[in-house]
Order: sequence, then structure tokens, then C-alpha cells
Amino acid sequence: MIEAVKIWNEPNNKSHWDLELDPGWTKFAQMTIAAGDAIGRARPGLTRVLGGISPIDPSFLKTMQAQGALDAVDAVAVHGFPLDWNLWLIDDWPDKIAEIRAVVEKPIWVTEVGVSSFGAQEVQAWGIERTAQLLAGQSPRIHWYSLYDLPTTWEATTRHKEAEGSSYYRHFHMGLLTEHGEPKLGLEIFARHTPLLGLCQWFHFEDHRLDDAVRWMRRLGVRHVRTGLSWADSFRPQALAWFDRMMEALAEFDVTLTFCFTPEHRGIAPHHTSPPLDVDEFATFCAAMVERYCEPAPPLRQVQLARTEL
Repeated sequence: MIEAVKIWNEPNNKSHWDLELDPGWTKFAQMTIAAGDAIGRARPGLTRVLGGISPIDPSFLKTMQAQGALDAVDAVAVHGFPLDWNLWLIDDWPDKIAEIRAVVEKPIWVTEVGVSSFGAQEVQAWGIERTAQLLAGQSPRIHWYSLYDLPTTWEATTRHKEAEGSSYYRHFHMGLLTEHGEPKLGLEIFARHTPLLGLCQWFHFEDHRLDDAVRWMRRLGVRHVRTGLSWADSFRPQALAWFDRMMEALAEFDVTLTFCFTPEHRGIAPHHTSPPLDVDEFATFCAAMVERYCEPAPPLRQVQLARTEL
């Protein structure tokens, strides 16, 4: 089932939102409000999560609060990769959560946390164990990124590609499984910490890994899964057929569904990180997806009767 939806992904990261086109995130705040309101009208009571921030920056959330965007969501999310991309220690995780808790009176979800095997699988295995220890009890949702390594023949979703140096290549080594589905040393350790740890796994359009991923998640005892539906992909031929297949395959899990990626022809600039020309178009996409894939909440009277019968 769909337990939550996320509005965008890492909006304060230049690889996912073009701040040069949107100084001060004014357009992003407007888009969040429009999408949050549209989702709320389409499926009242569905949890709406602000796109996970990376870096973890309280000042960004203060900016969102000042522009009214936090009123349109029910929770905020953070992403952290201290052994790969962030300039802080893994042991700082509780402090990072506390920094956000000090400025936001909403639940804080950790919707991406991970450690790559770029240097050694042993580093990733240790990182899984330490992350689970540090985040237990800190957040209602913790999604490990990710199940699979990114295939080397694909591109990582980041703006500057190889110009980022080793930071770019670490994207390809974040999985618990290799790109060919071979277990890494950390897989067994991860399984010891489910269902506390969920998974974040992005599926590309018509991704060949989908069915195997479902089998692995069952085997690992995963309950909570985060993935995304791409607004850009929605313009591809047979997009809804692919979306339907993916949502049907994941129906047994508690899914956090992320809406993001601007279609080239609908952005201020022709790339996926661009603010949209019209924020209401993104909101319409979000509402259409929750109407298609999220079950309506039962009427209040029906819920009360069910509780009485119990």
C-alpha cells in the first residue's frame, strides 16, 4: 500500500534543483504548497513528506517555513551519507536529527541513508551496523539506500557527471547487491535490522530489476520501501502501463512514493532539475498519481463501527 508521498527529492542539492533558476527556493515553495494541497484534496489523511534534504540544513527548513511550504506537508525528511558525501562523522547522526527537531515540529523521516562499497565491502558492512545502532529510535522511517548497485552502463542522476570526481562514481556502489544481483558482505547485516531498516530503491523506466527486487525484499524481511514516479517519465509512451506494473509489484509493502524530475519541455530550462514553468502542472500530476494508486481513506463512521465491532 502507499503509506506516504514525498514532494521532490533533495531540493537543497544542486544535483536535483537548479537554484540559479530559483533564488531562495521561492518557486520550490510554491510548488510544494500546490502539490501538498492537491494531494490533500485527492486523498485526505495521506501522509505528505517534504523532499528529503541533503545536506541536512536547518536553515533550508526555516526558509520553507517562512514561505508557508511546511504547512502543506505532514513530515520532513533528511538524507545522510557521512562516509561518502557529507562533511560530518557517522557518529553525528543523532546530533543531525536534533538540529532539525530544534526548528521543525513535525516528524522527521530518514528517507535515504547509505554507505558505499566504493573502497571496500567491509566499510559498507560496518556502516550498516553502525547506522542501525545510531538511528534506532530516532525516526519513524529509515530507508537504506539502496538494494542494487547502479549498472555501470547507466548514468547517475546528478547534473555534473564525471566532473564530480570520485563522488560521481560512488553512486554506482551503494547497493547491498551488485548490479548483477550478487550479495555483498553487508547484505546479511542489513537483514538483521529489518524491519527497522527499510529500503530506498529507485526503479528506472521499465527497469529489468523490479521482479528480482521484490523477491529480495521479501527474503530480507523488508516492510517499508521508498521509490519514485517520475513526472518526466509520465510523458513517455506506455508510461502508465509501467507505473501500473511497478505499483502492483510493490503492493505488499508500505511504500513511500516520491514525485520528482521535471520534463524537459515543462521546465524553465530543459533539464530534470529545473523548476517547472507552471507549478500547478506538477500538482496535477501528483494528484492524478495518488488518485490512481492510493486507496481512499474509509469514511469516519465506517472506521468507528469497525472499532466497535472489535
